[in-house]
Amino acid sequence: MRKKEELLNIVNRNGGYITTRDLTKYNINRRFLALLVKEEKLIRVSRGYYTLPNTFSDDFYIILSKCKKAVFSDATALYLHNLSDRTPLIYDVTLPYGYGNCYKDMPNVCLHYVKNANINLGMIEIESPFGMKIKTYDIERTICDIIKNKNKMDIEIFVKALKEYSRLKNKDINKLMKYAKKLNVEKKVREYMEVLL
Repeated sequence: MRKKEELLNIVNRNGGYITTRDLTKYNINRRFLALLVKEEKLIRVSRGYYTLPNTFSDDFYIILSKCKKAVFSDATALYLHNLSDRTPLIYDVTLPYGYGNCYKDMPNVCLHYVKNANINLGMIEIESPFGMKIKTYDIERTICDIIKNKNKMDIEIFVKALKEYSRLKNKDINKLMKYAKKLNVEKKVREYMEVLL
């Protein structure tokens, strides 16, 4: 049973979690995961995501693992980019129209929909606060999204994010306006930027 011990060592080195994707990298068969779950040495938190008992689970990773097309957006993306200090209780997720059934049992997920052609616009991969790879929108796409969805947002988060964005040294106004045009919010984005910059 050296493989089980090896797997537990990997999980410990990895911060208390492992994904089924990681198993390939370490050349470990999935049946060892099942054995460790049966022995209650690992807990299956979500499809493809396992943790040690008493380990914090990465909600960011778990939520995105439910749907391959999902991307964090709006207030959740602001938090991931340090433009908001409010830890999400409700996670904003953007999907193409026609998706979303995978979240019907998750009241802590707020769904936003876009045309399939725009789902990858500004999408980047970053590390979650727990070190897992997750998809979110870059800062410029996020600013477009919050302006578009202003009426569905906490006004304090909205105002603070725009002020923080205006202070960023690495902001890309050209990219922002390109995104705004593609997302049909060019006029609104221009109005806010004229006031802030």
